[in-house]
Amino acid sequence: MVLTYTVVLLREEVGGFSVSVPALRGCHTQGETVPECLDMAREAIRGYVKSLRKHGEAIPEDVSEFPFGLGEALEALVYRVTVPLEEAAPVA
Repeated sequence: MVLTYTVVLLREEVGGFSVSVPALRGCHTQGETVPECLDMAREAIRGYVKSLRKHGEAIPEDVSEFPFGLGEALEALVYRVTVPLEEAAPVA
């Protein structure tokens, strides 16, 4: 099974990026470079989906729109990442 999700990177004033996955409430990570952030996002998504499966919950689909603010961030970068998963599970 392969999942694709939108990932938002916010460049922080102090350096690096904070990362969120809008479709997966509470799925956040961080990193210093864009490639590191995207790798960290994939790992966060895998862990999030693993937890959903463990608790018998449906896996959310990606979102097409989402509101967000920059807050103290200098800029926002938006990517779509593909995450291969080991075992199949139904998507909500």
